[in-house]
Amino acid sequence: MSEQTKFVLPEREIPEQWYNIVADMPNKPLPPLHPGTQQPIGPEALTPLFPMELIKQEVSQDPWVGIPEEVRDIYKLWRPTPLFRARQLEKALDTPAKIYYKYEGVSPAGSHKPNTAVAQAYYNKMEGVKRITTETGAGQWGSALAFACNLFGIDCEVYMVRISYEQKPYRKVMMNTWGAQVFSSPTNRTEAGRKILASDPDSPGSLGIAISEAVEVAATNDDAKYSLGSVLNHVLMHQTVIGLEALKQMEMAGDFPDIIVAPFGGGSNFAGISFPFLRYKLTEGKQIRAIAVEPTSCPKLTRGVFRYDFGDTVGMTPLLPMYTLGHTFVPAKIHAGGLRYHGAGVIVSQLLKDGIIEAQAIDQLETFEAGVTFARAEGVIPAPEANHGIAVAIREALQAKEEGKSKTILFNLCGHGNFDMSAYEAYFAGKLQRHELTQEEIDAAVALIDTPAIPA
Repeated sequence: MSEQTKFVLPEREIPEQWYNIVADMPNKPLPPLHPGTQQPIGPEALTPLFPMELIKQEVSQDPWVGIPEEVRDIYKLWRPTPLFRARQLEKALDTPAKIYYKYEGVSPAGSHKPNTAVAQAYYNKMEGVKRITTETGAGQWGSALAFACNLFGIDCEVYMVRISYEQKPYRKVMMNTWGAQVFSSPTNRTEAGRKILASDPDSPGSLGIAISEAVEVAATNDDAKYSLGSVLNHVLMHQTVIGLEALKQMEMAGDFPDIIVAPFGGGSNFAGISFPFLRYKLTEGKQIRAIAVEPTSCPKLTRGVFRYDFGDTVGMTPLLPMYTLGHTFVPAKIHAGGLRYHGAGVIVSQLLKDGIIEAQAIDQLETFEAGVTFARAEGVIPAPEANHGIAVAIREALQAKEEGKSKTILFNLCGHGNFDMSAYEAYFAGKLQRHELTQEEIDAAVALIDTPAIPA
């Protein structure tokens, strides 16, 4: 076994293809439905929002999709990203488990999000798109798309969830620096935003609301397209560069994970690290546990229902088969803004339904406890979203200690927390509280879903 701590691939090892897990899934995802007719839709229904090449990727069942050279050239600014053996964390936990983490915080935007932002901006540029609208929660996605649009000379318009807009002002400044316009959502700029504000002038916002605003602007302006940072199939596929690199780095380490862990908002983070490894579970029967970790404040995977639902609050998007708490659900004001989303990506939802992956929900306080433990051992201060994955990695490592068994754990450290100091300040001041939805709150949220059920 190698005694290395850091595993770095040469530039030539940047993947040349993305992996599409749909090709290997035993049960393919159900089709999206038209929001009005509730009938299955074809690719043409998505053309007001996305360029055709992304639509082709969205519906593709090919196992591999080539990465354009211009995208790979931009990836070279930060890829391949390093893989670390967390030896100091192992020592602090006194565990026989081996813990590895893939560190995506070295990108210009400080997270994994540019992996798809650059690809999406490229395909929009190739189709002559002049403006892209999007939403962002904590700001990682908005920052990534602002960075990518700037590279390709595309105007970028970001609707940022109000509570995160207020909590993370420097994310807004980051987006402005790369030329993006940023608006606190809900706004008075759109019909969707005005509708929300009329019913709740003090709305903290949600990703569902921000999506409604961004989609409305794109759908009603011929010069604009919409871009999404998670959930959709093509977005998850773009992120598989993470796991494809990690496969080679784990080989360098002479190891292979028993458990893969990542935070879960819509699915891109979790998919990026886990899907290339799950390929071996699906095609070769290799025993791998893949755990998606969500907040107890927004537990759609662990406590939601599997049915068709809108991706946005107002109901403008196609209906997707997903685990959901209902498109009108507004999560609590937790600092992990990127995980405050009511639904789960279609692919991840189907994998969970089929028992191929697992899900756990973690309370906000435990996640910050884990993040501080990690930072004091390994040096990197993680983003609040990343702390969710770290918390479960620590749980599994401590369980290995109790059982006296060695296991290999890999998690995705999806971004640094350098713009999240207010969250850590609140934690150290004792201002963060444990928060878990009651069953009554879950039942009330689910009862408001008026979209088609999925036949058993």
